[in-house]
Amino acid sequence: MTVSGLPGVPHPSSAVVFTGLAFDTCTAPSASTMSAWRSSGPYGAAAVYIGGKNRGCAQPQLTSSWVETVSGAGWKLIPLYVGAQPPCQTSGNPERITAANAASLGAADGADAVARAKALGMRSSGAIYLDMEAYDTSDTACVDSVLTYIQSWDKALHARAFWAGFYGFTSSSAAAVAQAEPNRTDLPDALWYARYDGGDTTTTGFPFASGLWTGHRRGHQYQVDSTETYGGVKLTVDRDAWDAPVADIG
Repeated sequence: MTVSGLPGVPHPSSAVVFTGLAFDTCTAPSASTMSAWRSSGPYGAAAVYIGGKNRGCAQPQLTSSWVETVSGAGWKLIPLYVGAQPPCQTSGNPERITAANAASLGAADGADAVARAKALGMRSSGAIYLDMEAYDTSDTACVDSVLTYIQSWDKALHARAFWAGFYGFTSSSAAAVAQAEPNRTDLPDALWYARYDGGDTTTTGFPFASGLWTGHRRGHQYQVDSTETYGGVKLTVDRDAWDAPVADIG
């Protein structure tokens, strides 16, 4: 459904919102697998990794034709972009945020995220989620650089009439965004938080201030590495409770 004027979100003025169960898995499944899961599984939406230099999986299925096919079968899609990662994070990611490049890199990655979404047939007024993995939030310089990057990424999406979503961990990356006071300008419009408590809800046990991201703007990754079979097809996925904007498919 389309909901107009969600509170606190000036850009864009409307969004396609999905409420229900979603799943995410690293490589987008084949269209036949998606069809089998749609016919007998509990899920109505699936996350797909559309780009970013730190995206870790090949995506041989993820084309505009695939998007059109699975959307036509009734799936809602949650685009996820693996952008630059924190300077204080322990990893081998090729693209890193620094204090010097945070703003310019956020703007460039935001523009790239929109271009990749549009190439897949995803229109403005839809959402794209920025994936920020765990990092040391006791490092204030690191936190500041990451927030600058996030805000710049969000501005780039807003300038192109997309919703700027954010995926992060309640113990680190999501917490840093939730606790970014007093200046909440250009912070994410929707929050997809990872908290592995087994609860398929976006309300009960919400780990941050209750007034944050209300009005259909929350996703909750509540279980990982769940091996499930529907329509005779087995996949290992992460489970999500969803009540937030998704892609607008043209």
